[in-house]
Amino acid sequence: MLTIEQHMRLTGIGYEGCDLDEFIQRLRRSDVSLLVDVRLNPISRKRGFSKTALANALIDAGIAYEHMRELGNPKWNRAGFGGGFSELRAARDVYAASLLDNAARVCLDRIAEAARRQAVAVMCFEADQHRCHRDLVLEAVRERFSYATSA
Repeated sequence: MLTIEQHMRLTGIGYEGCDLDEFIQRLRRSDVSLLVDVRLNPISRKRGFSKTALANALIDAGIAYEHMRELGNPKWNRAGFGGGFSELRAARDVYAASLLDNAARVCLDRIAEAARRQAVAVMCFEADQHRCHRDLVLEAVRERFSYATSA
């Protein structure tokens, strides 16, 4: 579990290479009580990871689920996250700009508030967090927490 401050518990998690049971066990080992799904379209070819099936499995495991479509990465920007350094940088910049949107800012604030009360995991598919837009979601939440504690 990545702990930003003693009053905030936040981590990122990808389900690439995991089956559903293993994924839930990873969440339990980190004492996660809320999973925030930041996929634009919460569907998956991987059994158990589409929105309804995942939410039901998490509820059975005692973990809350929330989908935040507003934090999804547009399909046309995804290839850059798998590209070379310049493509990755460009894709990250495009996605970072989308986080300035009011709806995205509201979601980021909600994640920050939730992470003050409970352990929160931000989820997408990719195993390598640096190659996933959730890395920028986590950075933006950390900035909110840092700003709130320094104000």
